[in-house]
Amino acid sequence: MVGVLVDTCGWISLVDAGLNLDSSLGEVVGEANLILIDSVRDELEALDAERRGLLLDLLYVRADSATAEGISHTDDALVTLSVQNSWPVLTVDRRLKERLIDAGGSYIEVTSGPALRLVSA
Repeated sequence: MVGVLVDTCGWISLVDAGLNLDSSLGEVVGEANLILIDSVRDELEALDAERRGLLLDLLYVRADSATAEGISHTDDALVTLSVQNSWPVLTVDRRLKERLIDAGGSYIEVTSGPALRLVSA
């Protein structure tokens, strides 16, 4: 089973594209274990107050929690955890994707297909 860190914009893109979580992730990484950090959870909850339909109940039931000790910035924590654990990050954020590749990490992005694609350094 592969750990997959969830970024706010990646989750929203997955939901907006109407992709099936299990089959889409299964095609790129096999069986996935979603991992959520507290700052992403906070961002998603703030967005859910403005916009419904983010399927947060599904995410919360399926995701485990992780923490990057001593790191408060969301992107810093995602990059650190990705590199340390060889976990790709589900994201569409261009700057975060660049940082992940520069650090030797990987990411999963939602393509226009719509489908998911794994990109590794």
